[in-house]
Amino acid sequence: MRSVRARAALGATLVVAVALTAAGLAVLLVLRGNLTDRAGLEAEVTAREVAAELAAGRAYADLEAGDEDSHPVQVTDEAGRVVAVSKDLEAIKGTGTAQVVPVSPAPVPSPGDDDDDDDDASDPPRSEVSSDPPDFTNGTATVDGETADYRFATVEVTTGEDITLTVHAGAPLAAEQEAVNTVRNSMLTGLPVMLLVVAGVTWLVTRRALRPVEGIRRELAAITASEDLGRRVPEPDSRDEVARLARTTNETLTVLEASVDRQRRFVADASHELRSPIASLRTQLEVGEAHPELLDVPGAVADTVRLQVLAADLLLLARLDAGERPGRTAVDLGALVREEVSQRAADRIAPEVSVADADPLEVGGSRGQLARVVGNLLDNAERHAERSVAVSVRADRGDVLVEVTDDGAGVPEAERDRIFERFVRLDDARSRDDGGAGLGLAIARDVASRHGGTLTVGEGVGGGARFTLRLPGRPGAAAADDG
Repeated sequence: MRSVRARAALGATLVVAVALTAAGLAVLLVLRGNLTDRAGLEAEVTAREVAAELAAGRAYADLEAGDEDSHPVQVTDEAGRVVAVSKDLEAIKGTGTAQVVPVSPAPVPSPGDDDDDDDDASDPPRSEVSSDPPDFTNGTATVDGETADYRFATVEVTTGEDITLTVHAGAPLAAEQEAVNTVRNSMLTGLPVMLLVVAGVTWLVTRRALRPVEGIRRELAAITASEDLGRRVPEPDSRDEVARLARTTNETLTVLEASVDRQRRFVADASHELRSPIASLRTQLEVGEAHPELLDVPGAVADTVRLQVLAADLLLLARLDAGERPGRTAVDLGALVREEVSQRAADRIAPEVSVADADPLEVGGSRGQLARVVGNLLDNAERHAERSVAVSVRADRGDVLVEVTDDGAGVPEAERDRIFERFVRLDDARSRDDGGAGLGLAIARDVASRHGGTLTVGEGVGGGARFTLRLPGRPGAAAADDG
């Protein structure tokens, strides 16, 4: 039962078994009821024919009971005594009396026996058959030595002598029983065959439907064993759930492969970037140990600071890759930009700050991470600018825009996406001393993305590069378009 095919086949078989059993019982009940009603109708016809003869004044001995072998008749009076029975009727049960030997009827008073009953003598009694629906019962009767089950109909009749008689006529139930038994036996014989067919068909259909799933499983097991994320699972030609599962699995493998490749490149690039400042710092310390007068303290400090910044960048990237979500506190970007610029007194070029006169330009997020973005953009502009760096903050259609421009050489259009990749430096910025490790813009875009915003680069008005940080504003913040 650990197989999906086995569970599907068993479940389908059980459902079909319950359905067929219920349907079979319903058919048997309906068939039995129809045949019993038909036997009751035959018994009623016979009973009314005999009652009509009695109402017409026919003597008991001259009654014609139709086919007496298949329709036994018993007539009783008001006292329950049997006054007439059909030929060859030897025993009967189900009519209220088992007596089959007729007795002499009670004497019928003549019209002159009661002088006080003048009114009754003037109005002769009327003979009639009761129009009420007959009563039906089931019983047995023995006719000519053979006992069988019968459906009895009971009809009352009033004779011309004002005697009320009860006619019990029966119709055999043998045909009903035979038909029901035949249908029941056919069902009992056919049900197991039908269930075997259902189980077999379900097994085969499920096996065929799950065959692609087994192929996907085997391929995933091979990928896991080989650690080759470049392989893909087979996709069936169908458009069902299994095909969608295979496509989704391949998409997941593609994303996983890209993530692993990015992680490997990240580790390799990080190792390469860390190796240079560590080696330089070690060399300076070893020279200083051997020749204290040659120790380059400023260079050692610079390498230590560069190593510290690189380690901080790598740690932040690791947290971002791990899915760290920023906080949702309110951050005034205008005040944040002014604060970051005020702390850059040692910059080669002092940035020009322009903040729109409006309500606080607030966004939701981490103040520390957003400050890191602004700082990285200012560092990049400072590194490439010739004479000027400008920073502006304004609102635009519900968003808050921070634009950092410089008058440097700008970014070639073909490189405007690549510069946001990790450890990427353009040819004119390959110097590790001046160009950095190539992580600042990558960190800035990752932080912007996790804050629900974007970071793009274009061309400034007077040439150079223009970096645009767009973040969704908080409800209630200024949303006016300042152009």
